[in-house]
Amino acid sequence: MTKKFKDTDMQAVIGWILRAGVLVSMSIVFIGGVIYLYRHGHTHVDYSKFVGVPDFVSTPAGIIHGIFTLRGRAIIQAGIILLIATPVIRVIFSAIGFIMEKDYLYTAITLVVLLIIVSSMLSGHAG
Repeated sequence: MTKKFKDTDMQAVIGWILRAGVLVSMSIVFIGGVIYLYRHGHTHVDYSKFVGVPDFVSTPAGIIHGIFTLRGRAIIQAGIILLIATPVIRVIFSAIGFIMEKDYLYTAITLVVLLIIVSSMLSGHAG
């Protein structure tokens, strides 16, 4: 006998995704912070000059390379990106749940929300 997938099952999966996403991203940021402080904690900071974020943490390739070379700032940046991606993943799973329930109105609404999020990310505008 096959068990039908219920709405409460999908809500449990979505809740688990949100919790896991926050916990994993928090752990990654913490590890990156420990590595950063280990390497740069003794450095004297001159607050009279503004020093921006290094270039390597502003591109995906730089972040990936920084992770493999254990650079703290890149690991922190990856954790923040994962934290931002967590609600987007939730929207994707909501759409999948609505498709499985054959609720086409909410599927369409969820896909429009996902389209807005993705287009905002790709355009580089906040809103």
